[in-house]
Amino acid sequence: MYGANAVAQERPTPVWRRVLQQLRDPLIVVLLVAAVLTLATGDLPDAAVILLVITVNTAVGVVQEVRAERAVAALSALSAPAARVVRDGAECSVPAADVVPGDLVLLGEGDIVPADGTVLDAALLLVDESALTGESVPVEKTAGGDGALGTVSAGTVVVRGRGRVQVTGTGAHSALGRIAALMGTAPGLTPLQRRLARFGRVLAAVTVALCAVVLALGLARGQPVELMVVAAISLAVAAVPESLPAVVTLALALGARRMADRHAIVRRLPAVETLGSVTVLATDKTGTLTEGRMAAEELWTPHGEATVTGTGYAPEGRVTRDGRTVTATDAPDLAALLCAATMCNDAALEPPPDDGTPWRAMGDPTEAALLTAGARLGLDRSALEAELPRVAEIPFDSARKRMTTVHRTPGGGLRIVCKGAPEAVLRPTVLIDTPDLLSQAATRAEELARGGYRVLAVATRDHGGTRPQSPDTWETGLSLLGLVGILDPPRDTSRTTVAACERAGITPVLITGDHPLTARAVAARSGIVARADEVTTGERIRQGTAGELTALRVYARTTPEQKLDIVQAWRTAGQVVAMTGDGVNDGPALRRADIGVAMGQRGTEVARQAADLVLADDNLATVVAAVEEGRRVYANVRRFLLYALSGGTAEILVMLLGPFFGMPLPLLPAQILWINLLTHGLPGVALGAEPVAPGVMLHPPRPPEESVLGAGLWPRILAMGAFVGGVTLVTGVWALETDRPWQSLMFLVLGATQLGVALGSRARPGSLANPFLLVAVATALALQVAGVYLPPLRALLGTEPLPPSDLVIACALSGLGHVVMWAQRRLTGTSSPAAGVTCVRRVPRRRPGRVRRVGRGGR
Repeated sequence: MYGANAVAQERPTPVWRRVLQQLRDPLIVVLLVAAVLTLATGDLPDAAVILLVITVNTAVGVVQEVRAERAVAALSALSAPAARVVRDGAECSVPAADVVPGDLVLLGEGDIVPADGTVLDAALLLVDESALTGESVPVEKTAGGDGALGTVSAGTVVVRGRGRVQVTGTGAHSALGRIAALMGTAPGLTPLQRRLARFGRVLAAVTVALCAVVLALGLARGQPVELMVVAAISLAVAAVPESLPAVVTLALALGARRMADRHAIVRRLPAVETLGSVTVLATDKTGTLTEGRMAAEELWTPHGEATVTGTGYAPEGRVTRDGRTVTATDAPDLAALLCAATMCNDAALEPPPDDGTPWRAMGDPTEAALLTAGARLGLDRSALEAELPRVAEIPFDSARKRMTTVHRTPGGGLRIVCKGAPEAVLRPTVLIDTPDLLSQAATRAEELARGGYRVLAVATRDHGGTRPQSPDTWETGLSLLGLVGILDPPRDTSRTTVAACERAGITPVLITGDHPLTARAVAARSGIVARADEVTTGERIRQGTAGELTALRVYARTTPEQKLDIVQAWRTAGQVVAMTGDGVNDGPALRRADIGVAMGQRGTEVARQAADLVLADDNLATVVAAVEEGRRVYANVRRFLLYALSGGTAEILVMLLGPFFGMPLPLLPAQILWINLLTHGLPGVALGAEPVAPGVMLHPPRPPEESVLGAGLWPRILAMGAFVGGVTLVTGVWALETDRPWQSLMFLVLGATQLGVALGSRARPGSLANPFLLVAVATALALQVAGVYLPPLRALLGTEPLPPSDLVIACALSGLGHVVMWAQRRLTGTSSPAAGVTCVRRVPRRRPGRVRRVGRGGR
């Protein structure tokens, strides 16, 4: 009747559909046509090479996608595997998928809530809802509470207490199911895929037009129809960089492997390059920018302030006051404060086993933060509990906003300890301190709250009696010990990561479901914002009073639907958006973004399924490394296009202009295809393995609408093609005038000069960073020379042997390709042969949606 209590999973994509998706690329279509044409001309070797490139490209893409899907756990793993329910008056355990509306579910500490429901009974029930809401502080649940206080949601975790819940929503009708329904949007094409698709269409049209011109000119000069048709087809094949898919696939595969070495799983191969196009990095807060835990950082007592440092829940760390480390002996006021906070506490810290995992918090993370601070001051909880055993308590509840415990002192008396929200403790009815002290404490508490801290006030009173008084009198006549400021602290790497994004021209923004003050504090400490007017809330977005969404940097108290709207607003403004997150509420936005990045350790399975990239180490700095890797991939694609298209341009110029210099058919079809095979083969593919060029992360991201041949690459291709074609034509004219085998010499010079261009295209000239390219160029050059001297190849290619002096001249001319490429880079001021001369300035703070072009220099 209700269906299974499970979120519907996407059907796995069949292999045949994956193959078709790979083959639909326009450039692959051009290559398929080229393969058919080469088969029609009887050129089986070249057709085999083209088909091999297509096969390898398709296979690598499909295998990577399948591997990535297997590396990420199934979506259903998020749900509780089992649930305790009461049916027919008896308690029983059933699979979570069998829970239906109306069931009575029993919850205890550590349980995953299997379905949405209304709380009927609660005993200190505290639920971690950060996966759904982004709120870093667990929420207390009460029977009959208003709104969220009286309900629980599927996928949340009980961190303390117990309760009974009446199920109201399961499966698609639960909070988890409603969020999953927002993830139905299929991922679109990546920036590189869009650029290459446009490039493929333009290249196909230009190639057909130029080949038609060559065919018409040849027929007009009286050349045989069959010869000119074959020549036109050969030129078409030569003009198409059939190694481009292999270069792209190799670059992406190497990028994916490098990312795996850096603890990241690439789920879709093109996602590696997409990070290189990112202009906006939208990040979640809890567990992404922050450590995903609570930490007591600020201490205040009537005698002064102190700061607690350290990471995680481990006792390693220190308490500093006035720049020096203090202990419980040095600072009795801090010792009294943290001693009371340690005793009035129901949490526990679990030391790590021998496997090297970190310390864990058991119970309320806020109380665990107090225990950690006490341990860092040198307090021993076990010794405190033995010296001051607890004999009574008043548990915390949301109405009173405080908790009180009673302890037996060594002298037989009683000590009462109370901790709670400042507004619940800093009252004359609770404390006997002077009004000035209460005012001073209230002012400091307000300052800490504005800084994003959750503030707790701690007070105590010693009672000489041996029996606890009435609970009504426990919370009166207390003396204030101090305040504790607690926060989910930013990761150590968050500020450096944000700074690296700023240097790379990427605009970081924070999207969270947490409180706006907390969000702004974390954003400010991470370097994302500097002013309060850069912060808005989901409520203001809903009311339409937030203003232009892309003029803001922090979005707090947002719903999953609003996260979608924010990401889409940036995309509509022309930005390429990367979204990082770990919660269920981040899933839809991860799917909508140009690239979704999920946390692998803390992250939920919904987030992992929606993401293109999963960070196994939960380190946001890995995203910056991935951006660098993406830029390397794109630079190598442009590097290959500069090399391959300049060679194709040179071949077309030679075929078009040669007849005007007395050469009826400058090159035979077989010679064109041989040059194409050698230059676009191993050397072309090897260019895809070039390392990162120096300073690549000091350049802003390229404009999202820019063509893959934009940013000045077209002029460079034409200039380099004109140079290679000019050198070849001059060589041919000289050979023709001196009665040398001009066609064979042109054949050798055209191929060798292109190989010189390949060497000049290296990202790091003069190094051994990519030895594969050196070997590939040497091999191709040897085969090019063999085409002139080996009898079987001479018969196939129609060449003649050259005297040694001509061979030396041809090899010397090949070095000009390297020299001219180096000179071109110097003249254009580019640090990389593939770098552009036009770039996009980083998004300005007040009008981030505007894309502006700036001048030369690639900066």
